[in-house]
Order: sequence, then structure tokens, then C-alpha cells
Amino acid sequence: MSQKYTLYTESPGTLQSRGISRLSALMLVASHTAVPLVGEWLEAFWCNECQETRWYYVRKVGERVYEVQLAPRELWMQATGVINPEGNPSVGEFTRRQARAANSGIRDFRLMV
Repeated sequence: MSQKYTLYTESPGTLQSRGISRLSALMLVASHTAVPLVGEWLEAFWCNECQETRWYYVRKVGERVYEVQLAPRELWMQATGVINPEGNPSVGEFTRRQARAANSGIRDFRLMV
């Protein structure tokens, strides 16, 4: 349903847990700051049972074998270009409500002339 959103890490420990040696992991993080996790991404799929879009963490484990699980919240911080399903945490509820109401024509404030 959506494009694949690549995951990144800034932690040598994360790279080590994926089979990279300690020294190589430290060198990668020191030289690149954010390192892409090859074969891992976030992707949205339509669920026929619940009739809604759900985000999943997909990991390639073999030539044509993938592990798929609901995307944990902490993975959203490791992806670029993904819109947080709960919205931007720095945006207030008033602004969120106004943005949703923009298409319906209902606003809390109107310009009076």
C-alpha cells in the first residue's frame, strides 16, 4: 500500500546485534552518523479484517523470506520520511483540530469584516 521507508541507526550496538563486528560498527557510526539498516523497513498494508491501514516492520531474512510484525513505536524514530501516525508531537491539539476542519469549512475563528 505504501513505499518502503528505510530504517537507520546511530547505535553501534544495533549494528552488532545484526552481525557486524564491534570495531566495524564503531567505525561506521563514527564516519556516517546514521547508518541504513539493509533489508529492514517500515511499510503500510491494508488489513481486510479490520478495514484499516496498519504499519509493519519488515525484515528480509532469506532470499524470499521476510519477517513481518506490527511496527513498534520506537522504530518510527529510526525511519526517514515517515509520517508519525499519532501526528507531530510538537503540534498542539488546537492546530491539529484546525487542520482537520480546514476541509470541512468549520473553523474556531472567523475573520469578521
